[in-house]
Amino acid sequence: MGYRLSKIYTRTGDAGTTGLGDGSRVNKDAPRISALGDVDELNAVIGLLLCEELPIEVRTLLIGVQHDLFDLGGELSVPGGAFLKDTQPARLEDAIDRFNAELAPLKEFILPGGTRAAALTHLARTVCRRAERAVVTLAQHETVSEAARQYLNRLSDLLFVLARWLNRHAGHGDVLWQKGLNA
Repeated sequence: MGYRLSKIYTRTGDAGTTGLGDGSRVNKDAPRISALGDVDELNAVIGLLLCEELPIEVRTLLIGVQHDLFDLGGELSVPGGAFLKDTQPARLEDAIDRFNAELAPLKEFILPGGTRAAALTHLARTVCRRAERAVVTLAQHETVSEAARQYLNRLSDLLFVLARWLNRHAGHGDVLWQKGLNA
């Protein structure tokens, strides 16, 4: 790292712009900044999830995800940057397969809920989907690596599987949607 942040406020953003990793400045509502903000929010929600009591294999996986999300944020902060490796989405696929193998096939839609940890995992999944949409929007205007787009897509799938797995691990089943329940 070139330098550490010792002064938190700089006043350089007071006019509605912010600096990127390459030194350029963009409006704070630019698609790149929206994508960065959504990835940052996703990382914060995963941090909240990590405050829960989690099995060590889930905790270790999610800590790795947080580091990957910082890699992704770094990539998004440098136009044309490509920090994520192809191995990072592939690692998520391996985790999806491993955790999903322990689950019963899904025959109904499920509602977010069950245990607190599962509900927080569903919340992280929805924020991940928003971050993915923001990255897709950015990719319509600027270059975004294939690994970045793949990573968020795989991560949302992993979070869905982990929510189900966490409910099962806690002895709580899926919360099934009941069509027309209140009709």
